[in-house]
Amino acid sequence: MDLHCMAQDVLRCHVCETPVPPMHCDTCHMHLCVVCVGEHLLDESKEHKVVPFKRRGSTTNYPKCPIHSTKQCELHCENCKKAICVQCVSSKKHKKHKIVDIEKSLESKKSILRKDLKELVKIIYPKYQDLTSKVLVLKEDLKKNTSKLAEAIGKHGKELHKEIDIAIKKLLSDVDEIAFKKYDFLSKKEDEIKCSVSEISRSINNLEKALNSDEFSFVYAYISRNDEFRRLPPKLTVSFPRFIPQKIKKDQISQLLGSLSTVSIPGNECYYQMGSPDVVFSPQVKPLIDESKIITEINTEYGESNVLCSVSCLSDEHVWTCGKDNILRLYSLQGKLEQSVRTKSGNEAEGITVTQGGDLVYTDSYEKTVNIVKDTQIHTVIRVREWIPGFIFSTSSGDLLVVMVSDDETETKVVRYSGSTEKQTIQYDDKGQQLYSSDPYPKYICENKNLDICVADYYANAVVVVNQAGKLRFTYTGHLSSTTLPFEPVGITTDSHSRILTADWNNECIHVVDQDGQFLRYINKCDLNHPFGLCVDISDNLFVAELYKGKVKKIQYYL
Repeated sequence: MDLHCMAQDVLRCHVCETPVPPMHCDTCHMHLCVVCVGEHLLDESKEHKVVPFKRRGSTTNYPKCPIHSTKQCELHCENCKKAICVQCVSSKKHKKHKIVDIEKSLESKKSILRKDLKELVKIIYPKYQDLTSKVLVLKEDLKKNTSKLAEAIGKHGKELHKEIDIAIKKLLSDVDEIAFKKYDFLSKKEDEIKCSVSEISRSINNLEKALNSDEFSFVYAYISRNDEFRRLPPKLTVSFPRFIPQKIKKDQISQLLGSLSTVSIPGNECYYQMGSPDVVFSPQVKPLIDESKIITEINTEYGESNVLCSVSCLSDEHVWTCGKDNILRLYSLQGKLEQSVRTKSGNEAEGITVTQGGDLVYTDSYEKTVNIVKDTQIHTVIRVREWIPGFIFSTSSGDLLVVMVSDDETETKVVRYSGSTEKQTIQYDDKGQQLYSSDPYPKYICENKNLDICVADYYANAVVVVNQAGKLRFTYTGHLSSTTLPFEPVGITTDSHSRILTADWNNECIHVVDQDGQFLRYINKCDLNHPFGLCVDISDNLFVAELYKGKVKKIQYYL
């Protein structure tokens, strides 16, 4: 009889197939009748555990000791996490180890297994099944959305092609019309010249006849027309039209075509615990405090005659500064002047920043250059034409973001450089409008931790924030809770939690907003006097450069 079919039949002895065997060997996992039990126990190769059928599985099947072959492991060493026999206990290897009954250890382990099994079956597995279903739905939605996007882009592209074709046809039509008019003009002139040629030919014939004739009347009848023929027709000069193609600007084509809205792709940081599916793990946020406090005040050489415009952190202990002279100064927190660097051209520096490697970079708006200070040497890394470089920021990737104003002060743009190579230009929004005001007033710039680019546009009374691709995210125009004068942002910086801090020169305070432009609070209890340049160190301490007093204040604004 097939043992696999026994479940469909009555239980039988595994030896002789006697129906309803009353006994069971837990060691061999065999059903046994009374007759076969004796024969089964004669097999001394194993220590058989024969029990009544109803108690099958109640006997512990102890593992055989790998060291003492005649012994069974009835104990468990908690330190070694392995089964051992009684004889093993007396060995030095398990001296002072915690030894427990193997059945107790087994039951404890099985309890854990049962708990894990229950959680897997009842909670985790269904959750993953649900997530799998949701992923399938999202993938299907993605396919549909991608198809719609492609269709919309294709349709818009066809419309642009249509408009381009219409413009080309108009130009070709204009060419044909000009050519027709010119051809008609030339044809008329040709007819006039041919007519004159005929008259000249007739005069030549008349002269030849007169010369060959003996008749006085015929000779004296000749009237000369040479004076008339000497007056040649005006020299023909036909001007031909010239096609003047416009330079194809890829960024303008992109703006005409449109753009995709920004999306975020979650990474591994978005895992969550089953018990709290709404809680997303994130770095511990440093809460803001109600009253910020001054940690240190650095007295510098700057003042009303040479105002302090910018500050940039070299480390927790040192900051670079610049004003309206041609000297860049490095100060310690104790106010000691550690280093002075004269600009290469002798002009004042417009903006300063410190790279990830600790090098100072400054812009020279008169020479239209960006320069880097390495040790005591100054190297020009960028030189531009028709634009004036202003404030500057060194990004986390090592790129340089430079604010530039056109020579005629009608346009402003932000340019990203990798070394001396221009990588990106940010100038217009999706509607083709300029993002930044065109005046030459200060426009400090920084990169946020989420890679947004933040520009404090003083003349526009706004902080303009675009994403890494240059698409406008939001514009912050101040908060009306307690300020009385117009919002006039100058210096700008960000902290480790992507909070944006900007100096309101007019209201003598610092605005703190989150990465989405929501106002959080003011820093206005530190006796700030015309705050201008800002920066933060790696510990999120804020450094504020006071324009006229020439002080740099180190401020703690978080717990």
